[in-house]
Amino acid sequence: MTVKSNRPSGARRRVVRPIGFFPSLKVELSVLIVIATLIVFVMAWILQKIGWSGWMAMPLTLIVALGITYLFSHGLTAPLRQLRDAANAMADGDYTVRVQMGTDSNDEIGQLTRAFNDMAEELQHADQMRLDMIANVSHELRTPVSALQAMVENMADGVVEPTPANLEGLLNQTHRLSDLIAFLLDLSRMEAGAASLNIEEFDFRDFLDETIEPLEIADAGHAHEILLRVDDAIRMEGDQDRLRQLFTNIIANALKHSADGTTVLVEAHEDDTDGMVVTNVVNFGSQIPEAERAVIFRRFVKGKTGPGTESGGTGLGLSIARWAAQLHGGTVRVVDDKRGADFEIRLPKRHETKPARS
Repeated sequence: MTVKSNRPSGARRRVVRPIGFFPSLKVELSVLIVIATLIVFVMAWILQKIGWSGWMAMPLTLIVALGITYLFSHGLTAPLRQLRDAANAMADGDYTVRVQMGTDSNDEIGQLTRAFNDMAEELQHADQMRLDMIANVSHELRTPVSALQAMVENMADGVVEPTPANLEGLLNQTHRLSDLIAFLLDLSRMEAGAASLNIEEFDFRDFLDETIEPLEIADAGHAHEILLRVDDAIRMEGDQDRLRQLFTNIIANALKHSADGTTVLVEAHEDDTDGMVVTNVVNFGSQIPEAERAVIFRRFVKGKTGPGTESGGTGLGLSIARWAAQLHGGTVRVVDDKRGADFEIRLPKRHETKPARS
């Protein structure tokens, strides 16, 4: 097969067609016919001059004309053969294939090969998004499912009594699963360009208290302290479910990469100039090199092994957090801070509805 995988441009072998400089395939075919005809006449005239008979000159001129026509027609059809092979490979699920020949020509074949490669890029991107979606689902559903399994097993073994408090814990986990399923439905709508947010006004400090409480319970045994410094008067608009996903992932990441017995600081203030609520989540002592600060927000990029409760993970938590912030018109980034790794979250106090797409 002549189709090659999608490699960096420097590694590609550029294939030049014998013909393809004209802006139209019809012009190229006309030129090919004219060239072949001229060569036939010139050869026939020369052979007649040197005394060859017509019966000998005619077969030779025909062979030469056919050879030239085959040479140039091969250049015209080679990209089409690569297109055929690439289409067959894509039908088998390989979206990395690209057509190498004919991409620089100006005729309809060149336009077709470039359009095919663009389509292949889009299909590969869509396939990667599908794989990312599966990874996101696994990442988001793992925690409540594991908690439910552990609690039910303890009750079945008699380790934990089915008291009202324990049953309420089970109910809370089922509520969380229900919320995650609703989130996945909204996420699929977002990928289709039809996502919606449940915007409401709320007290920001109360929101953070409710977000931090289950994290403190889950962190039991590591002796972390989550120190909250937030002005009581901050009120903002947003989708609390999406924002809780954002802050849960950022704070959980700070706990994950903090040594046992240390403190994670969550402080927030209003930026009246820009109308933003600025939150900083700091885990003391550790630092993130400047060159890695943008990379850690990419999907599947895992943290390095450190002194915290655990390290690595699926590499999806921070990318999900950034998505939730962008959904609200905000940002998440790592900023310089002598105290340690500082994740700054900037969110608008008032939600602005974007105009619907036409």
